[in-house]
Amino acid sequence: MKKKYILALDQGTTSSRAIIFTTDGRVLSVSQKEFRQFYPDLGWVEHDAMEIWQTQAEVASEAISKAGISAGEVACIGITNQRETTVMWDRETGKPICNAIVWQDRRTARFCDELNQSGYGEAIYSKTGLIIDSYFSGTKIKWMLDNVPGARQRAEAGKLAFGTIDSWLLWNFTKGAVHVTDVTNASRTMLFNIHTLEWDTELLDLLNIPASILPEVRSSSEVYGTTSLFGAEIPVSGIAGDQQAATFGQCCIKPGMVKNTYGTGCFILANTGNKPVRSGNKLLTTIAWKINGETTYALEGSIFVGGAIVQWLRDGLGIIKSSSEIEKLARSVPDNGGIYLVPALTGLGTPHWDPHARGLIIGLTRGTTAAHICRAALEGIAFQTYDVLKAMEADAGIQISELRVDGGAAANDFLMQFQSDIIQRTVVRPRVLETTAMGAAYLAGLAVGCWENLDEICRRQETDQKFEPAVSSVETERMIGRWQEALKRSMKWDTEN
Repeated sequence: MKKKYILALDQGTTSSRAIIFTTDGRVLSVSQKEFRQFYPDLGWVEHDAMEIWQTQAEVASEAISKAGISAGEVACIGITNQRETTVMWDRETGKPICNAIVWQDRRTARFCDELNQSGYGEAIYSKTGLIIDSYFSGTKIKWMLDNVPGARQRAEAGKLAFGTIDSWLLWNFTKGAVHVTDVTNASRTMLFNIHTLEWDTELLDLLNIPASILPEVRSSSEVYGTTSLFGAEIPVSGIAGDQQAATFGQCCIKPGMVKNTYGTGCFILANTGNKPVRSGNKLLTTIAWKINGETTYALEGSIFVGGAIVQWLRDGLGIIKSSSEIEKLARSVPDNGGIYLVPALTGLGTPHWDPHARGLIIGLTRGTTAAHICRAALEGIAFQTYDVLKAMEADAGIQISELRVDGGAAANDFLMQFQSDIIQRTVVRPRVLETTAMGAAYLAGLAVGCWENLDEICRRQETDQKFEPAVSSVETERMIGRWQEALKRSMKWDTEN
């Protein structure tokens, strides 16, 4: 009997999740566990890689149990992961040599400044499609090798392995038998040539990183290995970084189609087809996926703080008790009261690339309330998205007709309506918001024959709601002008670190 279930592992920045999908795209069960965040120094963000592995294994087992199925009924496993987060571990013991350095971490910003000042920006962009920034894995790897006692010597002796989170999970699921990544994750390291689809020896030399620690790079949809962790042999057959997986899950399979994922950060990808498009507006040129030997490229805008600003209002300021309260508060006031909030808590990404920018709330008066700040926080997410979309339209030479949305914050109707108002475009929200996990499931299922082709997958897409602009373009332009003034004031603030 044909196996009808797919296990998708969605390893994110704040939690590990597992979802069982049926082959007709229904969610059968979900399991999720948060894990700890560590902030050992100013601008530093770390995770315990062992905790990530343990929570991911636990939720995978729970999801199978909740679904009321056996492991033997699972056709395959797909992995999608927070990208750029860097793990290095001992090949013999399988233990990390230090905490994972998270994509948000800014500890290598000064070194990145030095690389830029030394004129390496063009060479790195032409090979990798990336801007020099501490966001990417390459300088995090160098930091580990330079700062963890004995790490460089052990790496040069072939005793250490590097991986983004997908590689780390796959290593553990296969009990150390498979050290592999896919092209989407490799393309986020600042070490991978997106034209030749190989690790770049010149960039490895520049950062003094031994090639022996790197995983083998494979496509996004193929059988990499099998795991028997759940009591049956299950192939792991799909891997993609979370934003590429969401793009695939949204069926943005034709050039010009665009999606935004509203997660911890916001990540906007525009499919550009089988050729990389060079950006003139500081967008990233990245690999969307590789399937059946064909590589698809994308332009990407990376917003470092999206839904994380809501978490900060809850955990840092304490002005809301739960994230779900923010929409009601935002709607309780007729406008933002002149408040603009720039969510640059870990610097600014596309199209500004300012690691020294910091968060800003401006326009405060005695009449300002928590509701105004909450509304301004949500608006700040939408304004950042506007900035990226304008850059995309300029680079790709197209006018984007609609924005497909997903991620946790996409469930917020206020934010989605305001997003439509600001970009003056249709915003389309799918019935199933789990598009990141769904993309991983699609990639895995394609590799083992759950579906014949992409057309069969995309016929299953269902829309939940469409949001149309309800504010005049004149009012939109006024608000954007004020946003841009606030944005300028947040830049280049933390120049001492």
